[in-house]
Amino acid sequence: MTTPTQSKLPSHFGWIYAALMVSMLLGALDQTIVSTALPTIVGELDGLSQMAWVTTAYILAVTIAMPVYGKLGDLLGRRTLFLFSLVVFVLGSALAGFSQDMNQLIAFRALQGLGGGGLMITAQAIIADLVPVRQRAKFMGPMGAVFGLAAVAGPLLGGWITDHTTWRWAFWINLPLGIAALLISAYAIRLPKPKAKVAFDYLGTGLMAVAVTCLVLVCTWGGTEYAWTSPTILWLGAATIAAGVLFVIVESRATDPLIPLRMLRNPVFGVATLIGMVVMGAGMFAVVAYMPTYLQMVYGYSATESGLLLLPMVAGMMLTAIGSGAVVSKTGTYKGFIIAGTAVIPVAVYLMSNLTVDSSVVVLCSYLGLLGVGMGLIMQNLVLAVQNAFPQSEVGTATSANNFFREIGATVGVAVVGALFANRLTDRLAELGGGLNGGNTESITPDLVQQLPEQLKAPVIDAYSDALLPVFGALAPVLVVAIVLAVFLPNRTLQGGETDDQAPERETVAA
Repeated sequence: MTTPTQSKLPSHFGWIYAALMVSMLLGALDQTIVSTALPTIVGELDGLSQMAWVTTAYILAVTIAMPVYGKLGDLLGRRTLFLFSLVVFVLGSALAGFSQDMNQLIAFRALQGLGGGGLMITAQAIIADLVPVRQRAKFMGPMGAVFGLAAVAGPLLGGWITDHTTWRWAFWINLPLGIAALLISAYAIRLPKPKAKVAFDYLGTGLMAVAVTCLVLVCTWGGTEYAWTSPTILWLGAATIAAGVLFVIVESRATDPLIPLRMLRNPVFGVATLIGMVVMGAGMFAVVAYMPTYLQMVYGYSATESGLLLLPMVAGMMLTAIGSGAVVSKTGTYKGFIIAGTAVIPVAVYLMSNLTVDSSVVVLCSYLGLLGVGMGLIMQNLVLAVQNAFPQSEVGTATSANNFFREIGATVGVAVVGALFANRLTDRLAELGGGLNGGNTESITPDLVQQLPEQLKAPVIDAYSDALLPVFGALAPVLVVAIVLAVFLPNRTLQGGETDDQAPERETVAA
């Protein structure tokens, strides 16, 4: 398979692009759409103790599936895999909506995730198959903005569906969109199959799955289900390290590894991946995960209103993602935008750390918009840089590996921020004594806080503010590391009309 050389896009490209965008949105949306529906779901299915697994099962399956789809796409071709992932995702969505107990729901959410991981990876790689590198940026920008849109739209849509119909439609809503994307893709997408002998890395895939599973469980359970020093968490941590070390050893000896270790030696891949892990884990997802709680507890907004107040971040992200994509397509250079984005993000997070309980919500939303501006300058430009650093025959593997590590960074970042926030909040609420909810600080809700007498309400609001905002302040210096990394990111000019044989020579000189 060669890099696209024509300046003219393939026929039906508008329909293809729409199907890819919808597919990416569906895959990303289902990471968050159940969050606001969970209380209703666990109440109806009698599964409070298993609640976390409804989300964890999906994220875990997505993370494991990403590098597998990327590798198989390079070996077998991406059209069939994309159609397969759509079928799996739609089937999982339908079955999840029909679930009669929590075990069924968790199993079908995992099935959904196995499809969703393929949608997010193969959609980006198919763009690389169809669009010349120089034109690719303007199409990748909106695809990057989809992730930010899904992070905010997911909880909003899930809450609205649950309030007005039934939680089951949070899954069934995927069916008409998924089927439409499947039919369009089956008709319009035409890709040449790579002439490669399949030698799939089964042992490496198994070790990767064990390492990722243990890591996600550590991040999910640590500080919540189990203490960080409990034997369960310590054993899971040890298993993560052991499986990770074995994975590296196996990959270094495999004939056709799942994630070739030489990719890590490519300066573009290494730096871009580290930037993505830092800004996604300690940046966007950490803020999106906990800012709605802050808005509800401190400002008294409803769950729906707190989600709507994140829209300035989405608007900023879409503005700069689409705008920077258009400019990159014209100039062929991406580094300036990535440096600018890494400079804006820590400023936005630092400004949020200096908010007070008396700060205007307009000011808070402006800071969220600034964060979105920074994220939009970075997200898909990093993917574009990675794709540009490898020959077309490895675009799928490189794209999936980059997304894989970014997902890991987001999981770890959200877990660490959540643990710090929870520990600080618990200490501050404990200082208020038994007068607060009869001493039961585990079941404080936004409605309860708003109903408290003023002498208790103000200290509780202060406790939430003092627990979360200093954590953001501690994140800002970590995010500054991304600026340093961005400065050292090689600035490889995007080329149009390269062949597969030309690209490796240009891209691996410095590797």
